[in-house]
Amino acid sequence: MKRTLVIWTVVGGLSSIFASCGSGSKLQQNANYGGTRAPLQAVAFEELPLGSITPAGWLRTMLETQRDGATGHLDELYPVVMGPRNGWLGGDGDQWERGPYWIDGLLPLAYILQDSALIAKTTPWIEWALASQQEDGYFGPKTDYGPEPGLQRNNCRDWWPKMVMLKVLMQYHSATGDERVIDFMTRYFHYQLANLDQYPLDYWSFWGRFRGGDNMMAVYWLYNKTGDEALLELGRKLYAQTEPYTEMFLAREKLTRVGTIHAVNLAQGIKTPIVYWQADPQPKYLKALDCALDDLRRYHGNPTGMFSGDEAIHGNVPTQGIELCTIVEYMFSLETMYRITGDPKFAELLERIAYNALPAQVDDEFLTRQYFQQVNQVELTLGIRNFDVNHDGLDCCFGLLTGYPCCTSNMHQGWPKFTQNLWYATPENGVAVTQYAPSEVRMKVADGVGIRICEQTCYPFGDKVRFRIDSMDRAARFPFALRIPSWSEETQLLLNGQPITCPVGEERLAVIEREWQAGDELEIRFSLRIRLSTWEENARSVERGPLVFAMKVPSHVRRVENTRNPVYQGAWYYEHTAAAPWNYALIQCPDEELDTRYMACVDPEKAAAERPWSEETAPITIRTRAVRVPSWKSYNGMAGPLPYSIMYGLDTAEEAEIELIPYGCTTLRITEFPMSGQHSAE
Repeated sequence: MKRTLVIWTVVGGLSSIFASCGSGSKLQQNANYGGTRAPLQAVAFEELPLGSITPAGWLRTMLETQRDGATGHLDELYPVVMGPRNGWLGGDGDQWERGPYWIDGLLPLAYILQDSALIAKTTPWIEWALASQQEDGYFGPKTDYGPEPGLQRNNCRDWWPKMVMLKVLMQYHSATGDERVIDFMTRYFHYQLANLDQYPLDYWSFWGRFRGGDNMMAVYWLYNKTGDEALLELGRKLYAQTEPYTEMFLAREKLTRVGTIHAVNLAQGIKTPIVYWQADPQPKYLKALDCALDDLRRYHGNPTGMFSGDEAIHGNVPTQGIELCTIVEYMFSLETMYRITGDPKFAELLERIAYNALPAQVDDEFLTRQYFQQVNQVELTLGIRNFDVNHDGLDCCFGLLTGYPCCTSNMHQGWPKFTQNLWYATPENGVAVTQYAPSEVRMKVADGVGIRICEQTCYPFGDKVRFRIDSMDRAARFPFALRIPSWSEETQLLLNGQPITCPVGEERLAVIEREWQAGDELEIRFSLRIRLSTWEENARSVERGPLVFAMKVPSHVRRVENTRNPVYQGAWYYEHTAAAPWNYALIQCPDEELDTRYMACVDPEKAAAERPWSEETAPITIRTRAVRVPSWKSYNGMAGPLPYSIMYGLDTAEEAEIELIPYGCTTLRITEFPMSGQHSAE
């Protein structure tokens, strides 16, 4: 008889997890991968060297599609910016954020795939950046140029683009161990320390003030390498000059309103309190993040885990836009915050975004993308919509440059950095799997024992994940930790085919510590059940496991030549218009009937396929009955305002069966549905 591991636990947030730590606490340090240097607080997990984790299955195909698509060929597709004139290659062209943005995704992709051609593409950018350093420590472009259509050629000394290049160099060092990076960053940070009083982060532009947390993260990374105490002083100075996110989040005033902060700035800046907590371990920084996540979910959140931002934060209405840059930057912030703290809410939110919002916004060939996606998205055409910012009415259309080209440059980091954060080393010289995807890892455990572990799974489409130790220098005792998502109410663990039990605490980790040897297998089986979540106007969304489901809306697709502004928006774009009705309401039913009223069907072949993220290849379908709502109509190229659930006197038309598929597989869709049923007053 199988024993079931029941792991439902209420997590009290960051402040509760660290309540017993105190300001002087220190986690154990990993002996194989360095660690944190005092007085910084030890992190919950150690990142592995870039290239240690190899994707497999659909994830490898996703990264190879990036290689063959825009990520691997952006210098050819977007030569006016990414070509040899770029200021980060020494040219007189674009010299602000776009070049570093591209390399921030291209470089981890290149080393994860161990692709020599991609590595060769990154090399000139690395070498030019290193060679550009001046005697005083400054690096980067140093000459401003006049305006030229489609380029950002001025403001060369702005702190902000250099923060992106610092991220690139940290990844490059992780992959290669090139010690030039250490000396280079040391000299640059001493330059910053000498100049920030006269030229603070917002001297050349406000972007540096909002994104100073990225700069501070690099400073602490270097401190852990060198122990240079001047870096701790620089960290304090950077925090003082960065937007006061801690106070903002604790005040609970700015995030409760619309239009108060740029969404990408927020997605990047949200990690600032956690990054600084390493140097100043006060509970207020942890509490601030609890407040921020609660307010974003309540006032701006949607089922995919994202918050609205078109470009400023813009409420819960499911037709507000979500910028692609916000998605990939929020993912990186969540990866950073989870690695530092071990708080499971960050990992679970990261999983939701990665497996829902991210794949929906880029086409299947990784060539075109939307600037803004919408949760309820029924028409992608030229037109001005109710966004905070409109760019010639093309923000929702798929294209290479439609909307604004920052996302063309920045979208590449999403999947590679997610891959890099699937596996970690633990402080006890063990291994942790905190995100599930087909992959393998080569790393050191115990007292330097080399190990290779293969992860076989169809996750997030399947409910099973199997780990096999394919090779190991010798048998060794170490902990193997697995994150247990909160949605899996009954989870089974099997070791070499035999059920085992394992306690799970607030960190939501099942930790199996034993002597492991080559050939050992560990399997985890999640329980997948239909859930309905509640959103704007009491609308409902359908969820199962880590996936959010949306009604697939067939579309007519038309390629449009852009003769109005091709320099800024690209030479062409795609329009999508609905080819079938979309205005359906779900039918009310008791919770205990959800699994029978929402019939989920998993196609094993599609779940194991290399390209599951499209309407045609969607591995899971959910069928349910719904009713048309004639009064719910299109408005200004969007699904109109949601009917309230449950509305007294709502007129409905014919009942029909509708098909839901994973959100990440859709183009046009309805995700937040009104509900038809018995009004509370009846």
